[in-house]
Amino acid sequence: MRRIAISVAASTMTLSLAGCGVLGATGDGASASPSKGNDITVGLLLPEKANTRYDKFDYPIIKNKVAELTGKQGKVEYANADADASQQASQMQKMIDEKVDIIMIDAVDSHAIAPEVKKAKDAGIPVIAYDRLAEGPIDAYVSFDNELVGEVQGRTLLEALGSADSSNKIVMVNGSPTDPNAKQFKQGALSELTGKVTIAATYDTTDWKPELAQTEMARAISAIGKNNIAGVYAANDGMAGGVIKALKAAGVTNLPPVTGQDAELDAVQRIVAGEQYMSVYKAYPDEAEAAAQMAVARVRSQDIQFDALTQDKVDSPTTKAIPSKLIQPVALTKGNIKSTVLADGIYTVADICTPKYKAACTALGLK
Repeated sequence: MRRIAISVAASTMTLSLAGCGVLGATGDGASASPSKGNDITVGLLLPEKANTRYDKFDYPIIKNKVAELTGKQGKVEYANADADASQQASQMQKMIDEKVDIIMIDAVDSHAIAPEVKKAKDAGIPVIAYDRLAEGPIDAYVSFDNELVGEVQGRTLLEALGSADSSNKIVMVNGSPTDPNAKQFKQGALSELTGKVTIAATYDTTDWKPELAQTEMARAISAIGKNNIAGVYAANDGMAGGVIKALKAAGVTNLPPVTGQDAELDAVQRIVAGEQYMSVYKAYPDEAEAAAQMAVARVRSQDIQFDALTQDKVDSPTTKAIPSKLIQPVALTKGNIKSTVLADGIYTVADICTPKYKAACTALGLK
């Protein structure tokens, strides 16, 4: 799988189109000749509930953006597979049977969903891979630059350690082997860590389950020694929480730096408290709104708008040069909580600074 650098021109053109109102064109003939009007049904299939972002951010943002772009006439048919690939296949088949106008899927298992993607294609229903790159004849892909996410995690972990030192022993708790993003996160992290630290234990965690991450970390502590672990690469925040529980259960009081991803509220609070060193903040509004714009433009056959939104190209194992939009991630640490999750309205100070974290928040100037 190859990764293409994001074009500045793509971002500029997208903003220009949005500013002119073209992306929200309703087919009145002024700026587009769509094959479909405002009465659009977008099928949205999200993968799991362990990560709170899907129900809390992605779905409502996509729903609201589709409504905005269609004069509140368009709707989103939503289903969450709760980490069950067979259930997601059934959910997708139901949407195909219901003849939704377009399907947006964040695959539980990117390979296993390929037959359903082909069924949708055969039924004339376009498919957009959302957040994770599904296999099969998808029409477009929107996500973050996933290798860069891993690079950011690995680089920030090295910064926390102070310097590259091969005597530093690192534990890697990677994401699910069925998620293509997890492979890219891991690849990006290894590009930063290899040769600079010793990776003493590594795990690929089924379904990203925090409880499995906790078990894996306990196993690593037993094998390496609780005082011999310099840092932990945890691929997302849920698993970072499991890792930290295992460290505490082993009696570790001076926690090593632990990475994460997704800027979940619990993780932000752990960062404030000094328990988790960093997360990766991914601007969900940017990703979700871009996906909604792509879906509406594709259904309406607004090719110029669709092309402006998808100027990156990505290969999957089954399809080459998929029109894509890749969004840049940001390392979230104590030092930039104000300029990221607070500035973007993801959380408020009140959300983060509950009584348990009030003193730590005050020390960081969060008030």
